[in-house]
Amino acid sequence: MTRAPLGGVELLERALRYTHAALLDVDPSHLDRPTPCAEWSLDGLLDHMDDALDAFTEGAGGTVAPAAPRPETASVSRRVQTLQHKACALLGAWSGPRARDTVRVAGLEIPTEVLLHAAALEIAVHGWDVAQATGHRTPIPAPLAIRLTEVAPAMVADVDRGTRFARPVPPEWGTARHRSGGEASARLVGYLGRRPLEAGSRVSPVS
Repeated sequence: MTRAPLGGVELLERALRYTHAALLDVDPSHLDRPTPCAEWSLDGLLDHMDDALDAFTEGAGGTVAPAAPRPETASVSRRVQTLQHKACALLGAWSGPRARDTVRVAGLEIPTEVLLHAAALEIAVHGWDVAQATGHRTPIPAPLAIRLTEVAPAMVADVDRGTRFARPVPPEWGTARHRSGGEASARLVGYLGRRPLEAGSRVSPVS
């Protein structure tokens, strides 16, 4: 067995560090707030992040299995604590000698570095989503955002537009809107079809 490529692990670590800080700002009053993921409130996004961390950690063992049924929802502080613990487990799994050269996902063999790039991209951008929902709006650090922008085109296919991702936000719009929030961060989230939330946004009640 071989170790995962160091560059991929470093990128993952930086993404986890950024998202760790964003999660520290979450409190119960934020759960019904919208996120830049149009169909998810912050409550739903936290559940998705929990599942994603499990999947990416399993990948270090060579195979990603379907998500298991979710237990009854815990308190916000417990959910955030669980996400932090799972983030540590994820980094540990990929830093150790068990990491494989490829990972089997839905019957396909995916190169380890590709999966690590996908994990770092998803974790960092969902951290940005969380920061938007809590109102702190901390941008993704420029070095991390620049590197993720380089790998993003390989992660997002045309068929993903309109399903997993919206159409890209024009760079000139993103740059103007994010002047105080980091141009590199704006370019990355704009490429993934994300727009910053308006202050005080809330999720509409389900009828």
